[in-house]
Amino acid sequence: MQRSSVEGCPWGPSPSVLATLPRALGGRDAGVVYIDTEVAFSAERLVGMAQARFPDHFSSRERLLEMAGRVHVYRELTCQDAGLVILDSVASVVRKEFDTSLPGNLATRSNLLSQEASTLKYLAHQFNIPVVLTNQITTHLGHGGSDAPGEVHSGFVTAALGNTWGHMVNTRLIVQYGDAGQRQIVIAKSPVAAYAVLNYSVREQGICLDGDNQEPIGEAQDPGLQPIRVRTGFNYNLSMPVETDRDS
Repeated sequence: MQRSSVEGCPWGPSPSVLATLPRALGGRDAGVVYIDTEVAFSAERLVGMAQARFPDHFSSRERLLEMAGRVHVYRELTCQDAGLVILDSVASVVRKEFDTSLPGNLATRSNLLSQEASTLKYLAHQFNIPVVLTNQITTHLGHGGSDAPGEVHSGFVTAALGNTWGHMVNTRLIVQYGDAGQRQIVIAKSPVAAYAVLNYSVREQGICLDGDNQEPIGEAQDPGLQPIRVRTGFNYNLSMPVETDRDS
């Protein structure tokens, strides 16, 4: 099945294009190590984003081939000119391998994630390159924000992998939908930016911020208890099994 040019997750291909650009155009003039655990990478989408966002620069077939050749997926894990590392996603493998309902698995998973975070932070610091990780969402029973009238037993969607992982990352961005259905990026944790929300759209050329729309949104919350607004509302029946993905 083929995806159209504006479908699928843009968070890997879009920064990949930017990383390969010449420094004169705001890029890093570097290669990309793209670790795709969800088998979702699309070379067609990568090329389409590059042509749509930088049509003048990528007007020739040679430049497109050069750009695509600098994005190393799967096997090319040692790339001397790498200027960006992407892991899409950090949650995919560990959630499949560790059944957290079994004794000891949650602690083992947390220790593995801690070691993984330390390794990636070392790579980022040692080689002076950014490391981008995508997470998944999970459900949590309880009151994460306001409930709609009549909702007695409710829950909310939040980031997977629990609090331990949430506190390990240096910068945390939450992708969600606003009340009017617009796409939003929440700056939930950052050493250089205020806690704020940005509206954005996914277009043919990739991720585009919708104007100068930074809005302060109060105080940051516990990452494991911060609701993420999705397209579908959730009503939970506590007598039914519900997936959870929590650590203490």
